[in-house]
Amino acid sequence: MTNLELQKAANEVRKGIITGVHAAKAGHPGGSLSAADIFTYLYFEEMNIDPKDPKKADRDRFVLSKGHTAPGLYSALANRGYFPVEDLQTLRKLGSYLQGHPCMQHVPGVDMSSGSLGQGISVACGMALGAKMSNAGYQVYTLLGDGELEEGQVWEASMFAGHRKLDNLCVIVDNNGLQIDGKIEDVCSPYPIDKKFEAFNFHVINLENAHDFDQIRAAFREARETKGMPAAIIAHSLKGKGVSFMEGSVDWHGKAPNDEEYAAAMADLEKIGAELDKEGK
Repeated sequence: MTNLELQKAANEVRKGIITGVHAAKAGHPGGSLSAADIFTYLYFEEMNIDPKDPKKADRDRFVLSKGHTAPGLYSALANRGYFPVEDLQTLRKLGSYLQGHPCMQHVPGVDMSSGSLGQGISVACGMALGAKMSNAGYQVYTLLGDGELEEGQVWEASMFAGHRKLDNLCVIVDNNGLQIDGKIEDVCSPYPIDKKFEAFNFHVINLENAHDFDQIRAAFREARETKGMPAAIIAHSLKGKGVSFMEGSVDWHGKAPNDEEYAAAMADLEKIGAELDKEGK
C-alpha cells in the first residue's frame, strides 16, 4: 500500500476506536489512538495474514500485550475484513464477542487472549520459540505499553528472548509517555528504554515518529532483516493522536467521550479524511 492509502486506513481505524468506546461508554481511547498507525501497518502491510483464513498455519502472529487498547486492535481487524465494522458498536456490551480485552476464543484474528500487563510478551516469546522448534517460518509481533514496562515479567521475558536468540520476534513499545496515573517518568521511569532492551541482547530500533509511515516501514524492515537476536522497536508516539482534545492528555487513558465529545472527535477525523482525499486527487 502507498503511504496515502495507509494514512486513510489508519484514519478509519481511529474512527472505529472512537465509535466503539463511545458506544460502550467505557474503554481506552488514548493508547488505542497512539498505536493506530502501528496497528494499521501491521495488519495492512507487514504481516502475512488472511482475514478469510484467520487460523492458517503459516500466518504471522500478533499478541496485544497492552490488552486494554483492544479498541485499536478490534478496529484494525474489522477494517481489514475479519468481521463487520458495524460490530465495533457492540464493544463491551453484554453478549458481544468484542469484550474489554481480546479473547482468542471469540474474536477472529486474535491469536492470544491478553489483558494482564506483562504477560503478552511472555506468550509471544513462547510462540516464537515454538516456531523455531517446529521449523515454521512465521514471525511473532507483540505490542507493549511504555507504562507496562514497569512490570517485572516484561524483563524476564526479554531475558529469555535474548538468551534464545529469537530473531523471529519483534517487540514494539508504544512510547507515548503517559500511563493511567500520569507521565511514566513520574510514576516509575522505565527510561532509558532502548538501553534496557540492548542489555537483554535485543537489536533496538528507535522509531522517532510512530505516525510517519516512511519511518514505520523502515523500522519494520530493519527488524525483519535482523538475524541472531530479537528486535525491539521503540515507537515514539502521541497519546490520543488524531483527536485534538485527546492528544497528549492523560485524562483520555481510560475514559469514553460523551455525545458532544464524540461528535467533536469524529469531526476531527472527518477533517483529516477530507484532507487525505484532497491529497489523493
